[in-house]
Parts: sequence; structure tokens; C-alpha cells
Amino acid sequence: MNELNSNEERIMRIFWKLEKALVRDVLDELPDPKPPYTTLASSIKLLEKKGYLDHKAYGTTHQYFPLVSQAEYSKKSVNQLVKHFFEGSVGNFLSFMVKENKISDKEIEDMQRMIDDMDKPAE
Repeated sequence: MNELNSNEERIMRIFWKLEKALVRDVLDELPDPKPPYTTLASSIKLLEKKGYLDHKAYGTTHQYFPLVSQAEYSKKSVNQLVKHFFEGSVGNFLSFMVKENKISDKEIEDMQRMIDDMDKPAE
């Protein structure tokens, strides 16, 4: 799965929200200032070439839909982030998040409960 730039991610978020869309539907969802229709169409074709989208043709009109789910992309992105910036260590990543106050005490408790549940033998 190729990495996406921020513009491509913004387009994919629209497809994940709408589930299927024409270029003009995506254009309607984008904030002002909107890109030219042809620029957006080129970006969507590139996402299709990268394997993120596919389309159904209705005459000369194409309706695009995601091939990669938001969950799949999120998982890959977080794994890449941990690999590239935290030496592949989830512990380093979580330590960073705690030090930056990006994780609440409740979230830490919830994670500890998940870890404790994983350590319990299966019954």
C-alpha cells in the first residue's frame, strides 16, 4: 500500500464518508477554495492507480468507491509512524504520547485493562 499525501488522505476521507461518489460529489464536499474539477479528477485517478479506489462506469461517467477501508489505512499509517519515528517500539510511542499529555488517565486505565485481559489465560 503506497503512502498518501495530505491531499490524497483528504479525498479518501470523503470517499470513506460517502462510500461511493462521482468527482463532482467529492468536489461538493471539499472546503473553499475548491480545486479545479480536472485537478481533482486527476487526483482521484491517481488514487485508483495506487489501488485505493476503483470505479463503475455508467457511459462516460465514473462512480468511484474505496477498495481500502479507513481501518486498514489507519492501521498501516500507525504502524508506519511507529516504525519510522519510534524505532518500531510501541512502548516508545506510548511514552511519547503520555509525556505530551495526549493520553488521559482514563485512556491509560482502559489500556491497562486491555493488557490485563490479554494476559489472562483462555478459559
